[in-house]
Amino acid sequence: MATPGGTDRASHSLDKSITLPPDEIFRNLENAKRFAIDIGGSLTKLAYYSTVQHKVAKVRSFDHTAKGDGEPLYEISVQEEITARLHFIKFENTYIETCLDFIKDHLVNTETKVIKATGGGAHKFKDLIEKKLKLKVDKEDEMTCLIKGCNFVLRNIPHEAFVYAKHADSEFRFQNTHPDIFPYLLVNIGSGVSIVKVESEDKYERIGGSSIGGGTFWGLGALLTKTKRFDELLQLASKGQHTNVDMLVKDIYGGAYGSLGLTGDLIASSFGKSATADKEFSKEDMAKSLLHMISNDIGQLACLYARLHNLTRVYFGGFFIRGHPVTMHTITYSINFFTKGEVQALFLRHEGYLGAIGAFLKGAEEDNPNQYSWGENYAGSSGLMSVSPDLNPMQRARSGTFDMLEMDRLERQLVNLPLLQDPSSYIPDTVDLTEDALAREYWLYCFEEALDGVVKRAVASQRDQPEAAERAEKFRQKYRHKLQTLRHQPFAYGSLTVRSLLDTREHCLNEFNFPDPYSKIKQRENDMALKYYQKVVKSLEELSWDQRQFALVRGLLAGNVFDWGAKACCIVMVVNVYHCFFIERPWLVDAYNQWIERLKGPPHKCALFFVDNSGMDIILGVFPFVRELLIRGTEVVLASNSGPALNDVTNSELQIVTERIAAMDPVIQAAVKEDRLTLVQSGSSSPCLDLRSLPSSCKFVTNTVFFLLHLFVLTSSRLDKVLATVVRERSTDLVVIEGMGRAIHTNYYAMLSCESLKLAVIKNSWLAERLGGKIFSVVFKYEVPSKTQGQY
Repeated sequence: MATPGGTDRASHSLDKSITLPPDEIFRNLENAKRFAIDIGGSLTKLAYYSTVQHKVAKVRSFDHTAKGDGEPLYEISVQEEITARLHFIKFENTYIETCLDFIKDHLVNTETKVIKATGGGAHKFKDLIEKKLKLKVDKEDEMTCLIKGCNFVLRNIPHEAFVYAKHADSEFRFQNTHPDIFPYLLVNIGSGVSIVKVESEDKYERIGGSSIGGGTFWGLGALLTKTKRFDELLQLASKGQHTNVDMLVKDIYGGAYGSLGLTGDLIASSFGKSATADKEFSKEDMAKSLLHMISNDIGQLACLYARLHNLTRVYFGGFFIRGHPVTMHTITYSINFFTKGEVQALFLRHEGYLGAIGAFLKGAEEDNPNQYSWGENYAGSSGLMSVSPDLNPMQRARSGTFDMLEMDRLERQLVNLPLLQDPSSYIPDTVDLTEDALAREYWLYCFEEALDGVVKRAVASQRDQPEAAERAEKFRQKYRHKLQTLRHQPFAYGSLTVRSLLDTREHCLNEFNFPDPYSKIKQRENDMALKYYQKVVKSLEELSWDQRQFALVRGLLAGNVFDWGAKACCIVMVVNVYHCFFIERPWLVDAYNQWIERLKGPPHKCALFFVDNSGMDIILGVFPFVRELLIRGTEVVLASNSGPALNDVTNSELQIVTERIAAMDPVIQAAVKEDRLTLVQSGSSSPCLDLRSLPSSCKFVTNTVFFLLHLFVLTSSRLDKVLATVVRERSTDLVVIEGMGRAIHTNYYAMLSCESLKLAVIKNSWLAERLGGKIFSVVFKYEVPSKTQGQY
């Protein structure tokens, strides 16, 4: 896709003036397997499932018995992989015939026989759809689809729901994804209003409604202003002053009505002044007054039903909302006023797609899509549009706009780490860039400045492919555009964080088939570091216990900072790394003494270690530390990335590294044979770590295959295990998280139910200053939950 965000799409259509090619709107159409469509009064929402072919980086171990000098540790290959993706496209009904023509011309999958349809327009356009696409239209109940779609987005899309606070530093306050989404009230505002109580996946009831809804606003607005387009009415309302038309409490009483708790600025009578004032009222003022009247009425109605059914969460959706600030603010104000803050008004980033998603799910029930986890693909999604007409007027001009949402299927379900103290309050990110403007500008600048380097590494990783430079340039354009969009719309994909910026970059790299730009760098790093492993272990064994513990921690810190894979760094690590200036105490966060006192007590039962970089970090920093834990009698689970991100070690790379270390270290060899050292995927393909999104099904190395085969295919040597079960069965009582991404950008404030060790060297001067230190400041954070303090 040439343009990634909502900014440019406002002027795109499928007519002759289109600047975004249709095949970049209806992506992967030739592989479409199933369709669903939701047609409202003015907008069509199309959903389809397709397979996507993309490149993945694979590593395979060499036979090390015959490995000669200079031969790399493992070979790297790029292979084609097919994954599933959901596409959702929203466009105006004006373009439905043209869109259907394009789909018909590019739909080559003859397996597709039926298209699920919902919405009022499904009857109106039934014959047209069947004629154009040669598919049978199967109508689904609109309310059922709506609820199914709502449940799906609340469960699968992080930061889907948000509170709108007009006068706050950040207008948007996004809610965390939580598995317990029931019960809730859904207020769907289309032409009229439907109010639905949702108690479970399949149990819901329409408990009320109103004929005064979006159609009322549109109809009365057209009569009052002679404006026929809905968006033009919203634009007029955003510029109006309702107090010129509405009669306020102070207009009647001269001020507030204190005994009833009514402020002077409260509306006493909508359009009240129009009956007595002998003047013409502007279109803008009338539109604003009308919008307030409809929104207040709906808000009060929602309050009454929420109170009646003892519900505290009310989600608002439907054509009427459309992310408009006045609408959301008025509804929120009404809810807060009538319930004194006891009921929360929540809005949805993708409320326009709920019906289409639900219709798709109805058609896909035989495939049981709910057994998978789905993740938003930032490279192919438009994102939430700007709600500020003054900031960017084109954002509100939706004529001809094609909004897009794409979701990738994850082949494993994601679950919370069982060791989180309170999963419902866990927030992985240390800084919310949506709210912190200074931090946002700094990090957007950093990512933009780093873009040239990423492009160079991407090309270098595929030197044998002539078109790599062209694809890298397309990646540069797309990611830069994303950054520019996020500068003006930081709320586009939920809370903006360093983690989301990194994830967006990875999605864009994968979009243009750069699955692992650091693969060759990591290969060189691992080869180099392995040569010095035995020397490091020998030097550690010569130290006293006290000296060795400090040397092990310094080794972890040194490995974490020297992560760019130079030979000189390895030599420094071996010879004199423990005297580096940044390791001198006291550190910025220094709990080393408490850690040492803990080590004088009984050994931990099991340590779960989330590792970071390839090369020196994992081989000369982590493994000596893990070795010491194993000698103490502690079982160790090493959790590494499932997929590549920067120079982080992946699970498949770590298996080969572990095999090599085990071949030269009896301690590691014995631990693997006895199942006391286990390798597991973290479920992440990011330098950051979200402890809510760990795989319920992971791949483990088992000693049987590990030691019987010298030359093996990695995927055949791992067996499925459940991470949550392993954590519980092994009585994990220590979690170690290392690296800036995992321990600083994310999880710095994470509270665990067991002991935890978070350590990193801060290699960014701005971040160090934010935390009260300087560049290369050390964070060594050892925490013990209150219930276990004093136990040892």
